[in-house]
Amino acid sequence: MNLTYDNYLSCTMCPHNCRANRLEGKLGFCRTDGHYNIASICAHFGEEPVISGDNGICNVFFSHCNMQCSYCQNYQISNKFSKLISSLRDEDVIKKICDLLDSGCHAVGFVSPSHCIIQMVDIIKKINNKGYKPTIVYNTNAYDKVETLKMIEDYVDIYLPDFKYANDNLAYTLSGVKNYVETALNAIGEMIHQKGTLLELNEAEIATKGVIIRHLVLPHCTSNSKKVLQLIAENFGNKLPISLMSQYYPNPQVKNISEINSFVEPKAYNEVVAYLDYLRFENGWVQEIDSNHTYRPDFDRKHPFES
Repeated sequence: MNLTYDNYLSCTMCPHNCRANRLEGKLGFCRTDGHYNIASICAHFGEEPVISGDNGICNVFFSHCNMQCSYCQNYQISNKFSKLISSLRDEDVIKKICDLLDSGCHAVGFVSPSHCIIQMVDIIKKINNKGYKPTIVYNTNAYDKVETLKMIEDYVDIYLPDFKYANDNLAYTLSGVKNYVETALNAIGEMIHQKGTLLELNEAEIATKGVIIRHLVLPHCTSNSKKVLQLIAENFGNKLPISLMSQYYPNPQVKNISEINSFVEPKAYNEVVAYLDYLRFENGWVQEIDSNHTYRPDFDRKHPFES
């Protein structure tokens, strides 16, 4: 399959296989058409240190998503029933990215790109044609098709998947998708097949190639987090870099979901950190427990991560 917009005539780019004709405005699970549909482009310093560096990464945030996590910190733009946000014309998207690269950003990260693969590749080609060759980061929920990942191997340098669940029932309840565990394991396996288990760093200690698996610890879901780490160790070994996040906070969408309408208790997060050590993971990052007050974007602002 060639990566062209014709793929959207009957879209099967992600595991939903909706076969919606997105070029004619038919909407599948993600309710996204064939336009860029970019909600925000900004320099971001909240990623792992080997990705952000001192100058930040140029992050491109797509509207909507192929998962519907009730607790998503980007809920203003990721909720598929919200208005499709496209704050810039296509030509302005390219200019904005190039301007941020000129300002010092060394990489371009595509956030929640699984439903906008063709747009992502189109953007990469256009900035490459202008002479820019940044590191490309694929920042994903891991609900990806292996076949699609194979098609983007030559465009992506770093995969940044978030392995969310070790339980399909929990995945369906909180994110509205089926068969998450097997799908994510297969997708991450393909990412590792492409990029290996060890990060490649340049002389400035900035990542240029590899895979980093993220996991967000949810309130009252300690056993899920430990099982996720166990699955990673069993399937991929303990050399992979793991980013274990404590930044969960209850967004307005979870006010009626009592199980997750709270913060993660320090004791629970520390228990997951201890299990990470027990499994002998050698590389990665953990967050301070008060990170839940730090990473709170507001996409009504010009720069969502600046107050």
